[in-house]
Amino acid sequence: MLAAIGSHFALKGDYISAERYDGGHINDTYFATYRDGSIVRRYVHQRINTHVFPNVHAVSENIARVTRHIRTKYQSQGMPDLDRRVLQLVPTRDGGDLLTTEEGEHWRTYAYIERTLPRMQVRTADDAFSAARAFGEFAAALSDLPAQSLHETIPAFHDTPGRFDALIRATEADVCNRAAGANREIASALRLQPIAPALFELASAAKLPLCVTHNDTKITNVLFDERTGEAVCIVDLDTVMPGLTLFDVGELVRTASTRAREDEPDTRKVRVDADLFEAVAVGFIAGAGELCSRVEREAFVTAGKVLAFENGIRFLTDHLNGDRYFRVHRANHNLDRARAQFAVVESLENQEDDLRRRVDAASPAA
Repeated sequence: MLAAIGSHFALKGDYISAERYDGGHINDTYFATYRDGSIVRRYVHQRINTHVFPNVHAVSENIARVTRHIRTKYQSQGMPDLDRRVLQLVPTRDGGDLLTTEEGEHWRTYAYIERTLPRMQVRTADDAFSAARAFGEFAAALSDLPAQSLHETIPAFHDTPGRFDALIRATEADVCNRAAGANREIASALRLQPIAPALFELASAAKLPLCVTHNDTKITNVLFDERTGEAVCIVDLDTVMPGLTLFDVGELVRTASTRAREDEPDTRKVRVDADLFEAVAVGFIAGAGELCSRVEREAFVTAGKVLAFENGIRFLTDHLNGDRYFRVHRANHNLDRARAQFAVVESLENQEDDLRRRVDAASPAA
């Protein structure tokens, strides 16, 4: 199958083999190897999940616009090693960015970025700093690309109040008879509900602009140089669209300020590490520069709480609905994910004063 898919793209070399990557929640991803004479090349073939992304052409157009904008900017700045710093879509043989098969599947292909690896979770403060700085630089590179030039590929993606309403509907419908077994998690969501509108309220009061944002700034969406450990490339651009900078900050805080896995079943191990949090704040500020305002910096902790809560209720909703959105690998997997995210919120609550002081110390004159 992969050989047939690859034949439709302008690849160099002949297909040898492919292996599936199981780290993602949504799309089907394969690493394929091709031989071009004496040179071995690798590519990434992805089948797009049309249940999650029904408007695949809008997704593809966003990715093409964003990657070409960044590549042009970096090229004008004389950035070395450009092919490792930004994703490169491989065109189809007819010049498009997207392949639609006779079966109605949609595929895209990227050049594989060699000598890099992802991090499934943060190991050190250097990891957190480097990833956060890379996302800050990504945001800064897109600061002159008008947000309205991109499609909203998932409407209301970070509408946390709307996500909470969806949880209530799922609880009341209880189509899989799972609500009784999730009573404690539902109670946690109800307790935390008042924070749901916090970012929208802040944005309205401070008149924060819509920017081009990644919207899924997890540590797993950064490639690190396998030798130096430096974050070199931002990946998984399906959710790049108009949003608030605080959405990206919040996702970073919830995923990179704890060493626990996103699906850690033992919530006693889920704790925000203040040093990791500080590394995230300092790194993002260093990368984003003036793009990140004082008002936004003061809201880093709030952003982390809101995005952890939002992801928690999304996982819980999917559990109640029968695991239809996120890929699961064990019984109650989404329930484990929900518990872990609510534990992140609680840890941020318990350390809020100290964490705010650390952000202030990181940027006292901003």
